[in-house]
Amino acid sequence: MAMFVLVVDTSIMNVSISAVVEDIGTTVSGVQGAIALEALVSAAFILIGGKVGDLIGRKRAYVIGLLCYATGAIAMTLAQSLVPIILFWALVGGIGASLLLPAMQSLIHGNFEGAAQTRVYALVGASAAIAAAVGPLIGGVITTFLSWRVSFLLEAVIIVVVLSGIRLVHDVPYTGPRRIDLVGALLSVVGMGGVVIGILVWQEGGEAVAALIAVGLVGLGGLAYWLVRRKRSGKPTLIDPALFRSKLFKLGITGQLLQQIALGGTMIVLPIYLQMVLGYNALLAGLSIAPLSLSMFAVAMLVGRKAGARRPANLILWGFVLLAVGLLILIPIVPRADSGWWLFGPLVVAGTGLGLLVSQLNNYTLSPISNERVSEAAGVNSAAGSFGLSFGLAFAGAIMLATLSLTFTGLSNSSQVLPPDEKEQVAQVLEEDAEIMSNEALDALLIEQPEEIADEIVRINTEARPIALQVALLIPLIAAVLGLVNGFRMRRQPDPKPNAAVEGMTLG
Repeated sequence: MAMFVLVVDTSIMNVSISAVVEDIGTTVSGVQGAIALEALVSAAFILIGGKVGDLIGRKRAYVIGLLCYATGAIAMTLAQSLVPIILFWALVGGIGASLLLPAMQSLIHGNFEGAAQTRVYALVGASAAIAAAVGPLIGGVITTFLSWRVSFLLEAVIIVVVLSGIRLVHDVPYTGPRRIDLVGALLSVVGMGGVVIGILVWQEGGEAVAALIAVGLVGLGGLAYWLVRRKRSGKPTLIDPALFRSKLFKLGITGQLLQQIALGGTMIVLPIYLQMVLGYNALLAGLSIAPLSLSMFAVAMLVGRKAGARRPANLILWGFVLLAVGLLILIPIVPRADSGWWLFGPLVVAGTGLGLLVSQLNNYTLSPISNERVSEAAGVNSAAGSFGLSFGLAFAGAIMLATLSLTFTGLSNSSQVLPPDEKEQVAQVLEEDAEIMSNEALDALLIEQPEEIADEIVRINTEARPIALQVALLIPLIAAVLGLVNGFRMRRQPDPKPNAAVEGMTLG
């Protein structure tokens, strides 16, 4: 139940963007930034969260993580502006996820053995897959017929139910070193945080973007250097750099990162397009995206059980091929689409590719790791996935809005209808306001304008948005192509040997 809430949370937010924007009077970029920030905080603190759980107790970390998540859900229920969403849902909720995921994994690993452990991991993984599949539909139905606030209130209720049975959970003591690598922890937060926050600041038109991204890259480089140096000194490290000696682990981590960039980029751009361009409510947006999530779920379950003697590297390669093909088909369709039905075929193809990846990547990445190191390796795997998701959400959303801004300006300046002294004003208004409006809402705003001026502004709005979506979809497409290259490298390596300790380990 805890895993279900963790995964369904972002799906609800994605399909409720237009309702949240309208209800609290904010912008699409603001809500999109909060979604990316939540994933970033989870990624930045997940390695630290695992160590905190070791020191204070895994069960206590699990409870604190649940309480943080409940705080975020309640804040969403009561929020009247973007500020509490950022503070409590993105920051506090993200920290909660960083505590919850490693603690959940350690508790399962310590409470079950052998076949029972495998079954529990599989159940938790299935819960995550089901949440990913039905999340857009659940969020769409509740938001359309009740309110987006009710969705988050129900999350809090589920967490209360989970906590009511917490006595059934037995803690797992930690017997390893209790010293914390504070410098490594700081560098990991600065590294991942600098890159994604730099992109979010760029999206909002802020300054010092290059400096923030540079700080992030220096932080990541400094982390790598620090870990190697500290390991040579025989001191505890945030993560053991020896993990990366395994080529299979490095290739798997890279595949995980690229898959999540593609998924994050697709899942932020399409809901924005469906709600802001086609004017869909949350239900129709959820139904339109459902072919992606449902095909991903179905293929992951089917292939996970019946992969047979097929090489995992081949399945991963075909996953990236299908993902790239689906996105490639989607890009030229966008300007012609007047309903979500146009997206059905490409999303099924892309979802089939994602399903192949979900069924194989986690086990491929963790199989070469010994049982003693699997929890640490899984933390790195989760961090890479969460960072990829936050990067995809932030970068694809930022590219979409930046392209929209440039296109508005270009089309306004080239217009033969708009008066010369009004072109700059029209471009500015479109940049600031039109991103949160359908054409119908824009018509209402222009009711006092002359008919030919109003029609021209709507035309500019209509032409600019598909271009912006097409450019934004290049981000997940590039990630899929890079994943394809990584897949060919996987094929040149020997297959990983099955490891019962990581069977079904799809946490995060």
